[in-house]
Amino acid sequence: MALKNTDTIQMYTLSERPFGYSWQEWTVRWWKWFLTIPKEIHPAYDATGEKYAVGQTDPNTIFLAGTTGGTAKRSIIILAGKAVLFPVINFSISYAENPNLKTDQELTLFARSQVEDIVKKEVNIDGVDLIISENNRVYSPPFDFSFPVNNVFGFKEGPTRGAGDGYWIFLKPLPQGKHTFRTFGSCMSGRIQIGLNTDLTVRAKL
Repeated sequence: MALKNTDTIQMYTLSERPFGYSWQEWTVRWWKWFLTIPKEIHPAYDATGEKYAVGQTDPNTIFLAGTTGGTAKRSIIILAGKAVLFPVINFSISYAENPNLKTDQELTLFARSQVEDIVKKEVNIDGVDLIISENNRVYSPPFDFSFPVNNVFGFKEGPTRGAGDGYWIFLKPLPQGKHTFRTFGSCMSGRIQIGLNTDLTVRAKL
């Protein structure tokens, strides 16, 4: 899908396997990145964009974090040739968070039920509004990870197992220059509202 008349900004579709991996595999990678960073250096609590690179190890893809609630504005710089994966709005659950859940199926169904409550999901890239639909929804199958001390959600540290669900954008490597991303999502009850404004600059590789 192209976002400009120049056809220079494009998204991967769910049928594609970016760099050899499915979207489910990519979102599990994103969740493992997001859930294993201590709160004091976590990109989700970053008010400027200076922490976006924490824990980034993939040679092909940059992960961007939203917030855990509320809105933020960030400015980041990445090198050309990198794809960009980020959520519009998403949800995860683990045994550590909800000990009443006992099986992978229960984790999965709980995550899906929470995402069914999402009613607003908006994305604007470089001034173009995108239609976010089920074609952007990805279920992240159960995965093992370990919460660090002082983790992003404040749960007890240690190994656990989780699952996720949500709406995602996966951009193919962007052209050099300045870009703007605007995302917003909320649930039916309004208790969760997440928004992010990102000014992203793509620079040539050194």
